[in-house]
Amino acid sequence: MKRVKMLLLLGCVGLLWASLVPAVKADEFNEKTIVTFNRPFEIPGMVLPAGTYVFKLLPGADRNIVQVLSNDEQKIYATVLAIPDYRLQQRNKTVITFEERAEGAPQAVRAWFYPGSHYGEEFVYPKPETKGLNG
Repeated sequence: MKRVKMLLLLGCVGLLWASLVPAVKADEFNEKTIVTFNRPFEIPGMVLPAGTYVFKLLPGADRNIVQVLSNDEQKIYATVLAIPDYRLQQRNKTVITFEERAEGAPQAVRAWFYPGSHYGEEFVYPKPETKGLNG
Protein backbone atom coordinates (compact mmCIF):
# COMPACT_ATOMS: atom_id res chain seq x y z
CA MET A 1 0.00 0.00 0.00
CA LYS A 2 2.84 2.38 0.85
CA ARG A 3 4.42 1.61 -2.53
CA VAL A 4 1.23 2.59 -4.40
CA LYS A 5 0.96 5.86 -2.43
CA MET A 6 4.61 6.65 -3.17
CA LEU A 7 4.15 6.00 -6.91
CA LEU A 8 0.99 8.09 -6.93
CA LEU A 9 2.78 10.93 -5.11
CA LEU A 10 5.72 10.81 -7.54
CA GLY A 11 3.31 10.82 -10.48
CA CYS A 12 1.52 13.92 -9.14
CA VAL A 13 4.83 15.71 -8.53
CA GLY A 14 5.92 14.83 -12.07
CA LEU A 15 2.70 16.20 -13.58
CA LEU A 16 2.96 19.37 -11.51
CA TRP A 17 6.59 19.90 -12.61
CA ALA A 18 5.72 19.27 -16.27
CA SER A 19 2.89 21.81 -16.11
CA LEU A 20 5.16 24.49 -14.64
CA VAL A 21 7.96 24.13 -17.22
CA PRO A 22 7.29 26.64 -20.01
CA ALA A 23 6.80 25.29 -23.49
CA VAL A 24 9.84 25.78 -25.70
CA LYS A 25 9.13 26.87 -29.24
CA ALA A 26 11.64 26.73 -32.06
CA ASP A 27 10.80 30.32 -33.00
CA GLU A 28 11.76 31.54 -29.54
CA PHE A 29 15.07 29.69 -29.59
CA ASN A 30 16.20 31.06 -32.93
CA GLU A 31 14.10 34.22 -32.53
CA LYS A 32 12.59 33.75 -35.98
CA THR A 33 10.87 36.95 -37.02
CA ILE A 34 8.94 37.69 -40.20
CA VAL A 35 9.29 41.31 -41.26
CA THR A 36 7.75 43.20 -44.17
CA PHE A 37 9.50 46.28 -45.53
CA ASN A 38 7.55 48.71 -47.71
CA ARG A 39 10.67 50.09 -49.40
CA PRO A 40 14.23 48.94 -50.13
CA PHE A 41 16.47 48.50 -47.09
CA GLU A 42 20.12 47.84 -46.42
CA ILE A 43 21.79 45.13 -44.38
CA PRO A 44 25.57 44.79 -44.20
CA GLY A 45 26.82 44.00 -47.68
CA MET A 46 23.64 44.52 -49.71
CA VAL A 47 20.45 46.38 -50.40
CA LEU A 48 17.26 44.28 -50.58
CA PRO A 49 14.04 45.31 -52.32
CA ALA A 50 10.80 45.93 -50.48
CA GLY A 51 9.13 42.68 -49.43
CA THR A 52 8.76 40.11 -46.67
CA TYR A 53 11.86 38.54 -45.10
CA VAL A 54 12.75 36.22 -42.23
CA PHE A 55 15.34 37.25 -39.64
CA LYS A 56 16.59 34.52 -37.31
CA LEU A 57 19.59 33.58 -35.23
CA LEU A 58 21.83 30.90 -36.64
CA PRO A 59 21.82 27.86 -34.33
CA GLY A 60 25.12 27.24 -32.60
CA ALA A 61 27.38 28.49 -29.89
CA ASP A 62 27.58 32.10 -31.09
CA ARG A 63 24.16 33.67 -30.60
CA ASN A 64 25.08 36.80 -32.55
CA ILE A 65 24.92 35.47 -36.08
CA VAL A 66 21.78 36.62 -37.90
CA GLN A 67 20.46 35.10 -41.10
CA VAL A 68 18.26 37.11 -43.43
CA LEU A 69 16.17 34.80 -45.61
CA SER A 70 13.36 34.93 -48.15
CA ASN A 71 9.81 34.70 -46.82
CA ASP A 72 9.69 30.96 -47.62
CA GLU A 73 13.18 30.47 -46.09
CA GLN A 74 14.42 28.87 -49.32
CA LYS A 75 17.01 31.58 -50.06
CA ILE A 76 19.61 32.97 -47.68
CA TYR A 77 20.34 36.59 -48.57
CA ALA A 78 22.93 37.19 -45.87
CA THR A 79 24.55 35.74 -42.80
CA VAL A 80 25.59 38.68 -40.62
CA LEU A 81 27.89 38.72 -37.61
CA ALA A 82 26.20 41.12 -35.19
CA ILE A 83 27.12 42.49 -31.81
CA PRO A 84 24.86 42.37 -28.75
CA ASP A 85 22.65 45.40 -28.23
CA TYR A 86 20.53 46.36 -25.21
CA ARG A 87 17.34 48.37 -24.71
CA LEU A 88 16.11 49.63 -21.33
CA GLN A 89 12.48 49.04 -22.31
CA GLN A 90 11.45 45.69 -23.70
CA ARG A 91 8.55 45.61 -26.15
CA ASN A 92 5.92 42.96 -26.85
CA LYS A 93 6.58 43.25 -30.55
CA THR A 94 9.56 43.13 -32.87
CA VAL A 95 11.59 46.33 -32.92
CA ILE A 96 13.88 47.23 -35.82
CA THR A 97 15.87 50.43 -35.65
CA PHE A 98 17.53 52.14 -38.60
CA GLU A 99 20.69 54.19 -39.07
CA GLU A 100 20.50 57.70 -40.43
CA ARG A 101 21.37 57.82 -44.11
CA ALA A 102 21.39 60.44 -46.82
CA GLU A 103 18.05 61.40 -48.29
CA GLY A 104 17.06 58.98 -51.03
CA ALA A 105 19.36 56.23 -49.71
CA PRO A 106 17.74 52.98 -48.56
CA GLN A 107 17.06 52.54 -44.85
CA ALA A 108 19.90 50.67 -43.14
CA VAL A 109 18.89 48.19 -40.42
CA ARG A 110 20.82 49.16 -37.29
CA ALA A 111 19.40 46.69 -34.77
CA TRP A 112 16.78 43.97 -34.41
CA PHE A 113 15.07 43.11 -31.11
CA TYR A 114 12.92 40.02 -30.61
CA PRO A 115 9.58 40.60 -28.81
CA GLY A 116 9.86 40.58 -25.02
CA SER A 117 13.64 40.87 -24.93
CA HIS A 118 15.93 43.60 -23.67
CA TYR A 119 18.72 42.17 -25.82
CA GLY A 120 18.98 42.45 -29.57
CA GLU A 121 21.42 42.21 -32.44
CA GLU A 122 23.24 45.27 -33.77
CA PHE A 123 24.29 45.06 -37.40
CA VAL A 124 27.82 46.30 -38.10
CA TYR A 125 28.56 48.21 -41.29
CA PRO A 126 31.99 48.98 -42.70
CA LYS A 127 33.09 52.53 -42.10
CA PRO A 128 32.92 54.72 -45.19
CA GLU A 129 36.27 55.29 -46.82
CA THR A 130 37.49 58.85 -46.57
CA LYS A 131 39.83 60.58 -48.95
CA GLY A 132 43.30 61.40 -47.69
CA LEU A 133 44.42 64.93 -47.00
CA ASN A 134 46.05 65.08 -50.43
CA GLY A 135 43.09 63.56 -52.19
